[in-house]
Amino acid sequence: MKITDIECITLLVPDVRTDATSSAQDDIVVLVHTDEGITGIGETDVNPWIAKACIEARGTHTMGLGLKEMLIGENPLEPERLWEKLYTGSAMNGRRGAVICAMGALDMAMWDIRGKAAGKPVWQLLGKRREDAVTPYASLQPMGDTFEEYRDSLVAWAVKAKELGFTAGKMEVTLSGPYKHSGLNEPDEKMTEIVAACRNAVGPEFVMMVDVQYTWSDADTALRTLRDWESLDVYFVETPLQIDDLRGYARLHEEAPMPIAAGEWQTTRHEFADLMDIGLVDFAQPDVGRVGGLTEAKRVCDMAAARGRRIVPHCWKTGIGIAATQHLATVTPHCPYIEFLPAKLCDSALRRDLVEDEIVIEDGRLSLPTKPGLGIELNQDAIQRYRISD
Repeated sequence: MKITDIECITLLVPDVRTDATSSAQDDIVVLVHTDEGITGIGETDVNPWIAKACIEARGTHTMGLGLKEMLIGENPLEPERLWEKLYTGSAMNGRRGAVICAMGALDMAMWDIRGKAAGKPVWQLLGKRREDAVTPYASLQPMGDTFEEYRDSLVAWAVKAKELGFTAGKMEVTLSGPYKHSGLNEPDEKMTEIVAACRNAVGPEFVMMVDVQYTWSDADTALRTLRDWESLDVYFVETPLQIDDLRGYARLHEEAPMPIAAGEWQTTRHEFADLMDIGLVDFAQPDVGRVGGLTEAKRVCDMAAARGRRIVPHCWKTGIGIAATQHLATVTPHCPYIEFLPAKLCDSALRRDLVEDEIVIEDGRLSLPTKPGLGIELNQDAIQRYRISD
């Protein structure tokens, strides 16, 4: 089998809000076509125009080759070998960042092809199936232009998530810092009020994570608030500091009253080595598209297992990435949860419309993927509706 073409489709919702800090409003869908009529589907969570440029740019020398030109004519059934070819051939321009994210979409699509060609779901080609089913947590990003609207929105969505059968949820409590929503700028005491309100609303049995999205500038500031949450039974706090403050993360690991999670932005296993060995995070959170695809995400999972750390993958995009994440989690026994953006509990039209086959949740668990490849089909009407012409 040979790759004959690579197609990059840029999507954008018509009512995009640049103040919402949500990458679920845009997407790049990468289609890898073959001479045997099998097409693989992939996506990555990075600016779609940047990813497209990384894939389609021409190379000028042997260490600065274009990703697309390196794949044309290659066998997509060998994604691990091709990952190394892409990494080395683009090393002067890549190694980290957007080039790795673009590689992630390509790698995801090649695993989709490999599964379709074999007539097997991708997880059967990745590794040994875990004994228990994969458990999703509802990833909840509230809306509101005032503190009260924001708080009440999140509490309502948490209650709704529980009603929909979720046994766990992540509350995005971001009232300040680089990710602050809708111009809010509230003191840290208001964060505690929201976390307490969510805990009261969902009850003690519901597993509750909190994402503060890099809000604090240093470990001392973070600890002043995190210590107030000790009685609220927070499963983990996600990204409390800027991601490069690895010493700060290590201190939170030692002193915070709950585990610390991070890794959504990390590209390649090499950045995760620093995050786990220097930052000492308790939960590593590879995003399949960003980290470099299923090939690299599986390596990160293996690294975490060797270090006694747990995996809870990041996935804030569409049904494409959710499907890939589920396949990864199916062969990762030290992955207690995966992030799941519920179509009924988000304002992203791309999340609701892009993929035809919605994953089924039964008794709080995800049904085992059985269809070949990633097991998804794209909604072509949605592609046409949200496609941005070059």
